[in-house]
Amino acid sequence: MVPDTVECMTSAKIKPGDVFTRAQLKAKFGGGPQGGIIPSATTDNVLIYSDHDSGKDYGYQDGWLAEEDETGPIFEYTGQGVEGDQTLKGNNGSVLNHADDGRTLRVFICVGYVKGNSGPKLHRYVGEFKVDEGEPFVRRRALDQNHDMRWVYVFRLRPVAETKQLPEDFISAAVDDVTETLPAVPISGDPYFELKPAESTSGQATKPEKNSKKQVTRKASDAVEVTRREAELSDRFLAFLKGEGHTVDRFKIRIKGLTSTFWTDLYDATDNVLYELKGSSSRNAVRMAIGQLHDYRRHIPPKDAQLVVLLPERPVDDLAELVESAGMTLVYEDGDKFVGWPVA
Repeated sequence: MVPDTVECMTSAKIKPGDVFTRAQLKAKFGGGPQGGIIPSATTDNVLIYSDHDSGKDYGYQDGWLAEEDETGPIFEYTGQGVEGDQTLKGNNGSVLNHADDGRTLRVFICVGYVKGNSGPKLHRYVGEFKVDEGEPFVRRRALDQNHDMRWVYVFRLRPVAETKQLPEDFISAAVDDVTETLPAVPISGDPYFELKPAESTSGQATKPEKNSKKQVTRKASDAVEVTRREAELSDRFLAFLKGEGHTVDRFKIRIKGLTSTFWTDLYDATDNVLYELKGSSSRNAVRMAIGQLHDYRRHIPPKDAQLVVLLPERPVDDLAELVESAGMTLVYEDGDKFVGWPVA
């Protein structure tokens, strides 16, 4: 409910549920009067503004996922950029690198106007967040302002402290099971090389480069490096399959009653083969790939699709045997060729 009057920002801290105008938030945290992602030039904050109505024209919605994982709740927020593929430059980069920069992410949701349908907009404070250390973002296909399909970054945000999860802030659950077939297109490129290089082992505290007195970790950068390797592997294998004259697609899956969207990796429609790619040949990566393939096959139209784990290099013998024991095929890159392809 939108209050009749706007609370004055006199306290040193703000609480989840408090409502303010942009002018009040600018006076408190700095930043600008417009835009969805506002890195402040005067305070160590990145302000993130969400509007439940703004993403509808582009086919996406920001908010809480109803399905929590072992780490807890997730708030999805689509990056900035309304035309063409989004990148991790500029304001999107400020979200991804906020911990390295010593900045706090603060999320606000538009809840109406000061006076009815006019006047300044009101924004409810959701809370303080950080990007997920294991999977800081996912990339999805969505329309841009010209109604052309493009890639967008969807940041996976974790609340730092207890916050209020209001029903209206949850992403809408799927009404029915829906599986869409979409053409596979290259997914990597310059954005994956705009990341700061890791200066420490994952999880080890190191002095941030600027803007902070805090100690930070670089797990997010490590996770993004694996994502980058996976994207590059996908592009190379996609080009290889197309060079062999194969038709290659991907599947977008929405499951009844759930809010999450699932994307398969490459599907070779010519040979009826579903590939799950990983940027690492580690045990955890192979285990995850096997589980994902079993899950996806239940929802894609060709129920008899062959399942393949595609890795950037050959794993240890025990993991190769694990893939075989699961009734799947292992394909891995070795120089300029893919060992294990074609799949029998």
